[in-house]
Amino acid sequence: MNGPQLLRDSADRLQTRAGKAFVGTRAVFLGRDLHADLRHADWVDLYMLSITGRRFGESELRLLHAMWVCTSYPDARLWNNRVAALAGSARSTPGLGVSAALGMSEAVVYGGHPCVRAIDFLTGAQRRVTAGEALVDVVAQELAQRRIYGYGRPIHATDERLPWLLGIARERGLDGGPHLALAHEVERLLVERDPALKMNYAAMTAALAADLGLSVTEFHHFQLPMLLAGMTPCYIEAAERPAGTLFPLSCEHIAYEGVAKRRWGCEGS
Repeated sequence: MNGPQLLRDSADRLQTRAGKAFVGTRAVFLGRDLHADLRHADWVDLYMLSITGRRFGESELRLLHAMWVCTSYPDARLWNNRVAALAGSARSTPGLGVSAALGMSEAVVYGGHPCVRAIDFLTGAQRRVTAGEALVDVVAQELAQRRIYGYGRPIHATDERLPWLLGIARERGLDGGPHLALAHEVERLLVERDPALKMNYAAMTAALAADLGLSVTEFHHFQLPMLLAGMTPCYIEAAERPAGTLFPLSCEHIAYEGVAKRRWGCEGS
């Protein structure tokens, strides 16, 4: 049903399964009493419940925590952290600065977009391999259409985060899933083509998340705050310094190729 009737049916009411705040009494969170049933929940436990509607075990939550921790880089030179830092330098608010930085985190070449594309490829490839296709053919077909996200990294091919995250997965007995095994095999096939195409953080986190049962959409929501912890120190440090002094750019550093210098004013004045 579309049109006015759809709007009339939705007027003056909210149909929801997310929850409800009974102000002064209680709050319901996906069918559970937020205070009575969930007050002892770990924050990531609550966040994953909000995304998936299910609870995760202690080892699974520890691995999900590690995915966030291992990539929390407080380096203001990074594209999204720079936005947060510039907001602090401009005396904007933490909410505006960090929100803008989180929005920038969904970059196409690196950041959120590669994570989503990586899990989409890995889950699809796993289904096709399970159905009997050869992985080498799946990889070749994907490369004929687009790049395979999660492999290759700007600046340096080696991703220093992977051994630490994989170590935690091993400690927790979560390193034996089919998507992670497939991700390593994809890396082997890609490195045969180009040694720079080693696995990066997007592919590893996507594979581990897929082995925890996360869908593409669920992983997209999970990875949104993945870089958040590195942004706040950049904002705070920039805000503590004199305003406007973060990454100042002198005129000498601008490669200007426009109109040459010219005199202003009327001729002969």
